[in-house]
Amino acid sequence: MSDLKELYQQLIIDHSRHPRHFGKLEQRTHVKEGFNPLCGDRLMLYFLVDKEGIIEDIKFEGVGCAISIASASMMAEKLKGHSVTYAEEMFQAFHQQVIGEPLSTQKINLGKLAVLAGVSQFPMRVKCATLAWHTLRAALNFK
Repeated sequence: MSDLKELYQQLIIDHSRHPRHFGKLEQRTHVKEGFNPLCGDRLMLYFLVDKEGIIEDIKFEGVGCAISIASASMMAEKLKGHSVTYAEEMFQAFHQQVIGEPLSTQKINLGKLAVLAGVSQFPMRVKCATLAWHTLRAALNFK
């Protein structure tokens, strides 16, 4: 196994075992439940968005596979402190990556989220990786 592949697997395992931003957010402006009936993954996303459209805080709770939890954890890390517009751009880039489409010409740094690119090779796991992201999109009413 290549060192890079091993590092990626370790990052996913770390985020699934020790998710960041896990828990209920009492003070919130948005909340949405996400559910994948194919595998049973379920999560609740909580957001606190200020008047300028900045995601001041984001948390999630729920149960799911390692990919689902790791994706939600990394998403929360990436989006906290950023604008809702940025969140939509990240959704588009992340979604393209995990369904195996080339990223658009825009230069978007996915950071740690790039480790989930390998999910595109396993179509049944795409829904696991994108559950939190689709829930985010529904919660923030992206068009």
